[in-house]
Amino acid sequence: MANSTFPDIRQELALWADGYAYVAGVDEAGRGAWAGPVCAAAVILPAYLDTTPESLNGVKDSKLLSPRRREALLPLIRATAQGIGVGWATPQEVDQLGVVEATRRAMARAVDGLNHPVEALLLDYVQLPQVELPQQAMPKADLHCLSVAAASVVAKVERDRLMAALGADFPGYGFARNKGYGTRGHREALARLGPSPIHRLSWRPLRELRENSSTGDDADARRVPDE
Repeated sequence: MANSTFPDIRQELALWADGYAYVAGVDEAGRGAWAGPVCAAAVILPAYLDTTPESLNGVKDSKLLSPRRREALLPLIRATAQGIGVGWATPQEVDQLGVVEATRRAMARAVDGLNHPVEALLLDYVQLPQVELPQQAMPKADLHCLSVAAASVVAKVERDRLMAALGADFPGYGFARNKGYGTRGHREALARLGPSPIHRLSWRPLRELRENSSTGDDADARRVPDE
């Protein structure tokens, strides 16, 4: 049984009991960033476990783990999982489709990228109408459901690594540090440099930068509504 900090496999157990042997937890990283893609991951845990595998005892929502801890957990997740898929949605897709639909596409691509057949999905909030599989979308699934928490770690590490590499391609924005999120340093870099090709131009700070040449005001950091 999980405590208030760590997820458990109750949701997976219920689906296994219903005959779904291969259940994938799906989650994303980067949905709220100002720059860079959305990354999603799908993780299938070994079917019909009795309890959390010892190797995954430290796995929880990636936002509650340090970068070093996430990096240490990734090879353990890869060694334990029966299948892992990763999918992406570009900044241009976020601008064109809105972040919710872009996130759905990244998640669907992660499911498509699984190296193992899957029979049902566990998701954090978002359902995938384009994927014809039984699905359970739950609030805060990454806090309570182990396969979703594992997916959150995979997605976060993969995206952080990409953003660090993109920091070399687009210097000056601090992507290796801020990972594309709206920090003060990122805002200051935008004021100096303007947007890069990987910025999400539909986000309110980016729109205000384009519409107003003044950088003295404190622009609202919230994104433009996409729904």
